[in-house]
Amino acid sequence: MTRRYLEDLATGEMWVSREVTIGEQDIIEFGRGFDPQPFHIDADAAKASPFGGLIASGWHLASLAMRLCVEARFYGETPVIGIGVDEMRWHLPVRPGDKVHVERELVEILEVPDKPRRGMVKARVDLKNQNGERVMHMYALSSVPKRKPADG
Repeated sequence: MTRRYLEDLATGEMWVSREVTIGEQDIIEFGRGFDPQPFHIDADAAKASPFGGLIASGWHLASLAMRLCVEARFYGETPVIGIGVDEMRWHLPVRPGDKVHVERELVEILEVPDKPRRGMVKARVDLKNQNGERVMHMYALSSVPKRKPADG
């Protein structure tokens, strides 16, 4: 696997991750550990919720999107540092048995004046279900090393 540096990247680059099926136990385990609301941890109680059944936590979906992005190794062996997320939104509930995947597009590549050895990449990250519907959206901001520092 090769390294990809800031100079190797171009806006408009896209990739699609593998698809993952969300299981009922996955939803419950994540919910119990990190978001213990009834509609994430108890299928019977979830029936009385506004969702009418068990759904995955939005934080579960964000964590899963991160995992799929890391596994895809878009930057190869290059160490990339996450520096933030903008505009995270959850659009549709994800239920047991749903299948999701990430579609990611580089939308902005920036020099960072006070960091001559690194630049910033902004990527649109959409988590979509088996029907192609967007269930989560965010912009991931990453610090990516340069092949040659700007100062020499």
